[in-house]
Amino acid sequence: MGTHNINFSEQFEFTGKVKTLSIVGIVLGIAAIAYGFLSGHQERTFANLLLMGYYFACVCMSGMFFLAVQFVAQAGWSASILRVPQAMAKTLPIAAVILIAIISAGLFIEHTIVEHGQSVSVPYLYKHWATHGLAEKGSEHYDAIIAGKSVFLNKPFFLGRQLLFLGVYSIFAMLFVKFSYNEDLAGGLNSYRKSFKNACIFLVIYGFTTPIFAFDTIMSLEAHWFSTMFGWYNFAAMWVSSLATIAIIIILLRRAGYMQWVNNSHLHNLGQFIFGFSIFWTYVWFAQFLLIYYANMPEETVYFYKRFEYYKFWFFLNLAMNFLAPVLLLMDRDNKRTDVRLLFVSIVVLLGHWVDYYQMIMPGAVEEGTNGFSFIEIGIAAGFVGLFTFTVLSALSKKPLIAKNHPLLQESLHHQL
Repeated sequence: MGTHNINFSEQFEFTGKVKTLSIVGIVLGIAAIAYGFLSGHQERTFANLLLMGYYFACVCMSGMFFLAVQFVAQAGWSASILRVPQAMAKTLPIAAVILIAIISAGLFIEHTIVEHGQSVSVPYLYKHWATHGLAEKGSEHYDAIIAGKSVFLNKPFFLGRQLLFLGVYSIFAMLFVKFSYNEDLAGGLNSYRKSFKNACIFLVIYGFTTPIFAFDTIMSLEAHWFSTMFGWYNFAAMWVSSLATIAIIIILLRRAGYMQWVNNSHLHNLGQFIFGFSIFWTYVWFAQFLLIYYANMPEETVYFYKRFEYYKFWFFLNLAMNFLAPVLLLMDRDNKRTDVRLLFVSIVVLLGHWVDYYQMIMPGAVEEGTNGFSFIEIGIAAGFVGLFTFTVLSALSKKPLIAKNHPLLQESLHHQL
């Protein structure tokens, strides 16, 4: 590609149908939340808010992870597409605030349930460890297992970790965006070196803290159960979801006439990542399942028993969408390089990991005895999709779509596989 044909000042205009649909999605989400609370399905509504709030934050976090990996690897192929994950990283503080608000409300707002013939006041989220009296000897609700974990699983420390992790991630996200914009203005290698150094620091922090973040936010919904592989299982899910999101945004921007410098080789790289890490996700999922199944310990197998018996349809749909679809459809080289096919697989993967998170959250968060699918699930999901679209595309529209002074930009513009 000749670089003389590229408009280095090209900016995305966030107007028209896309903006309208994103606002409609947000309104639909608000309506679904209101319906859920007013119709007596508060517990299910909180569970869906946690699902989508966590998904929203994870995709933005992994967009920042994408940036960090490219800087540390000093990758050239991706230099011309970095504005997309940068917009996702710039949205992370908003996603972090929303997730912390959902978790805090779910922890401190309580309702009454009847358990063993007694009325018990429990929070809407994390009731398996946050219910009053579970860790207090002499209490009628005393639970020895929860008491043993209470040093780690208590409200102040739990919320403190959430604030610390999401706060640190958000600070690094703002730094990456700032360095890139400064690079546009000043040129040279100073901002790139700062990005490289901070990416190295961030990856160490991210690698150690994301498993704990997943343990806290999702695994502690069923605090009697634990898996040492759960953190990496969640990492694989959020990373593949973010890659699919980046691919979708880039393909749709190309179709709208933007980012014409992106070629089939860039799509091929994204397709390879989605293909490879979908296999990695399946490996971790199956290893976790096999170890627990083979050990046949009642306190461990109950986790999969609930999902296999009461959420059987979702259990197998999860594997079909997140393993079979990307493996079968992206194995062929041409499919990775064809925007129609890569777009289709990316959408399937993104929906598939919604199913994945649904499987993780609902059995431990909802005691209504339902695995139903209604306006609550659809509306809240649509609301967060609308919010993500509005915030990310708004961020994307603020600066040119290409980092014109990135030192490896020419390698990206002439990228061929």
